[in-house]
Amino acid sequence: MKSFILGILMTVGTLPTMAGNYPYLTFELTDGTKVSVSVSSLTLTVNGTTLKAGSQTFTISNLSKMYFSSTDETSGVTAIDELTADDFEGKEIYDLNGHKLDSDAQLPRGVYIVKSKNKTCKIVVK
Repeated sequence: MKSFILGILMTVGTLPTMAGNYPYLTFELTDGTKVSVSVSSLTLTVNGTTLKAGSQTFTISNLSKMYFSSTDETSGVTAIDELTADDFEGKEIYDLNGHKLDSDAQLPRGVYIVKSKNKTCKIVVK
């Protein structure tokens, strides 16, 4: 953890030098999701176990890597839709450990993967 924070601080020191060639700083999370933030007027702040990069906030333990990129590589959820119980009919539901769950059971709070014949999406149950 300390080495990661030290790495971030060193990156902040080199940010103006390296960012001149790249318009985005991309963060890859441990689940494979990527979030790109513009480097123009970018500020990085570490507070305890969180890293704030512009308007994005990350838990440091969820970060896999960060790097400069020439394109916006943001992936993952691109839109938020409200789902009803009928939307889950005939679909498979998995937790983030890959365990298949009973689609008839009420899901506790958490993040899940819903897989249908034509689409796979990530949902958050609040």
